[in-house]
Amino acid sequence: MGSHPHDADARPDALPEPRTPAGRHALAAIIDRPQDAAFALDFDGTLAEIVPDPEQARAHPGAVPALAALAPLVGSVAVLTGRPAGVAVRYGGFAGVPGLEHLIVLGHYGAERWDAVSGEVRAPAPDPRVDAVRAELPGVLDAAGAAGQGIWIEEKGRAVAVHTRRADDPEAAFEALRVPVAALAARHGLIVEPGRLVLEVRPPGVDKGVALAEYVRERRAGAVLYAGDDLGDLAAYAAVEKLRSDGVPGLLLASGTEVPELAERADLVLSGPAAVVGFLAALAECVQLR
Repeated sequence: MGSHPHDADARPDALPEPRTPAGRHALAAIIDRPQDAAFALDFDGTLAEIVPDPEQARAHPGAVPALAALAPLVGSVAVLTGRPAGVAVRYGGFAGVPGLEHLIVLGHYGAERWDAVSGEVRAPAPDPRVDAVRAELPGVLDAAGAAGQGIWIEEKGRAVAVHTRRADDPEAAFEALRVPVAALAARHGLIVEPGRLVLEVRPPGVDKGVALAEYVRERRAGAVLYAGDDLGDLAAYAAVEKLRSDGVPGLLLASGTEVPELAERADLVLSGPAAVVGFLAALAECVQLR
């Protein structure tokens, strides 16, 4: 099998080709110099299926084996999630895995960091504004007529999220809560990050774009791959696009098509976590065969 990254025969059939020139260039750069590449992957919806109860989310069965095969071959691998870092580590099963000795998990959009090397989470102090919103949320839901309608509040430490996936009419409940939840957040100087049937309230100034750019700088990466599935990943997409303009090849993967704003900007759209895992495994095989 050929070793040149531009040679189609150098890639396993299971490794799909990006649809954009920038994506194809980035994939070639990653395969050509994997040791310079930094990978960052969202968790929910990308490495794990979206489920009605976020506490039941777990990494796809093939995720850890694929990451463990890929990580020793490339510059660095990070999971970048809105979840608390420790929760993502537990739900992902990332701790103590051979091959993932240098994995990084950036939780709360980068505000928290878990390193496999130390097994410890570094996190700033909780934000009292989030506590204030958390205390007022039940009253806001009640005033909006949403209390007892299958709406679920998720405690996320440095953030709090309102899920409508369990409601009788999830989309209608989501739209009905957009304005009152945004007003509550604004009163406390916080922002709302909308997602797939979820409204997350968190402090401003921290997002996946800021976290990704810092991670790439830290690793001095010569190429970057980012995979996500939801609106919160748009900031990371923008960071990769900025890196491209600065001469750093970047590959954008979308997991699923539920968020058109993301899928339209992706270099490669995959059907969901199983396909993302398959891509990572195929990429590891391709790098090994160089």
